[in-house]
Amino acid sequence: MTFQKLVIGVSIAIGMSAIATVPAQAGTLTGATIGGTAASDYLVYDSNATNTFLVANTSANVQKVISGNAASPTGNVELAASSEQTGFNFTNNTTLTGTIGGKILTLSSLTSDDWFGVGKTTTTYGLTNLANTWFNQVLTSNSITSPLLAAFGYTKQTLFDSFLTNGGFQRFSDPNISYVNQDDTSGLISIGLAGHYNAAPLLGLPSNPFTSSLQASELVKYTYEGKTDYLYSFKATLSGLTEKSDGISHSGNYEVTIQGVPPAAVPEPSVMLGLLGVAGVFATQHKFKKASI
Repeated sequence: MTFQKLVIGVSIAIGMSAIATVPAQAGTLTGATIGGTAASDYLVYDSNATNTFLVANTSANVQKVISGNAASPTGNVELAASSEQTGFNFTNNTTLTGTIGGKILTLSSLTSDDWFGVGKTTTTYGLTNLANTWFNQVLTSNSITSPLLAAFGYTKQTLFDSFLTNGGFQRFSDPNISYVNQDDTSGLISIGLAGHYNAAPLLGLPSNPFTSSLQASELVKYTYEGKTDYLYSFKATLSGLTEKSDGISHSGNYEVTIQGVPPAAVPEPSVMLGLLGVAGVFATQHKFKKASI
């Protein structure tokens, strides 16, 4: 009996040790599909050590290029890729949908309804909408003050009007999704947005010592667990990549996050073996008891 108790104690210790040492894993988006009202309006960029470059719009390529992480963003999928072209339909969207941690996540480009309000095709400075909220956050987050703008011959309103007229909101509506990962312990979902490390020219400001570090990501709309909202960032890390044809795009990685639902824990093989060992010992003990009756 003493020996049996010793074996049982050791087996339980081994099993619990296996459980305690299971490392946190990072899940990725799987089953990625492209959809939306403009389902064909997307581009897929693969990458090597220095550049991103266009590849065929296939499901396999879409899945491949979104498998990176913050340390290695790799390629990306650009939604609403024609947003900078003449005749772009700003009422349509392109989506990327997949499963992560057993839950459905949809990422989407933005439309005029998102920026200006339902049924609105334009806006003015000072209104309460996403366009004004985001634009003012860009300036505040990058310490772009009224005196600094005045040095370039702008006010906040004239810069906003110029940005609007020149298609700035369309330009920031086509997110380049470079990865979608989830921490299996906390449930946090991390999404990489490939963009310009220096976004000053995109905002309509010259690149000079005062604005050389201006950072602003494109926006992405998400739907997850019944909630729809917008994600964007004003802090980039160098991706180590640039788009092959222009030498500028995709140089910055902007990471945004969603608090996701932690996936149900699945024991690793070592854990199962430990638990099976405990179960086996108890089964053997039960047989011994029956034999001794």
